[in-house]
Amino acid sequence: MELLRLSKLMAERGLCSRREADEYIERGLVFVNGQRVSVLGTKVLPDVEIALAGEAQKTQAQRVTVLLNKPIGYVSGQAEDGYQPAVVLVTPDKLFAGAPAPHAFRREHLRGLAPAGRLDIDSTGLLVLTQDGRIARHLIDADSTVDKEYLVRVEGRLSDAGLKQLNHGLLLDGQALKPAKVSWQNEDQLCFVLREGKKRQIRRMCELVGLKVVGLKRVRIGKVRLGDLPVGQWRYLLPHEQF
Repeated sequence: MELLRLSKLMAERGLCSRREADEYIERGLVFVNGQRVSVLGTKVLPDVEIALAGEAQKTQAQRVTVLLNKPIGYVSGQAEDGYQPAVVLVTPDKLFAGAPAPHAFRREHLRGLAPAGRLDIDSTGLLVLTQDGRIARHLIDADSTVDKEYLVRVEGRLSDAGLKQLNHGLLLDGQALKPAKVSWQNEDQLCFVLREGKKRQIRRMCELVGLKVVGLKRVRIGKVRLGDLPVGQWRYLLPHEQF
């Protein structure tokens, strides 16, 4: 069997991100078949037993994930063109009082807090920001099977054939899109359920079938729903919630 880099195998198994794996290996917090490994770049067989030391598990348990109802006018990631990143909204005064909080807010919850997926500047709705590399990989990896659901208000006429194309058959940037689930929510609003997230994908899909998007809101990622979280406010992902 071909040897694999230990950090890559740890990430593939969902134990942590590759960056976190390298950190744990350097600190001597990784055991392979019961033996401590502390050398970066170590390669192992793909069927080895991998375990994290208690200190690493405790570190992971302390990492937080935040659910934000992103308003229009904020970018998901790094600031650009004068627009602020959505993470600036994660402040004590914008913590949603209508949801239970498993943690008291601490400034260290902002350290390394990064978006797990994009949401365009002119779109609203559920944005996940996390310190946990396992969650980030689960949501944004190329082979992720996590559904994302959007409500999309449109203008224009959509034929039955166009609706079929939205579900499967469109190309973006010369590549076939994965099958989607697209249906009418009401007379001017479509519901999209996707398992991929190409840049401005829904807007571009709609353009290809003669529709103009006038409003777009993400309402669900996996099993986690936006619910009654107000625009511009956030809450912690609860311990029992899983994507």
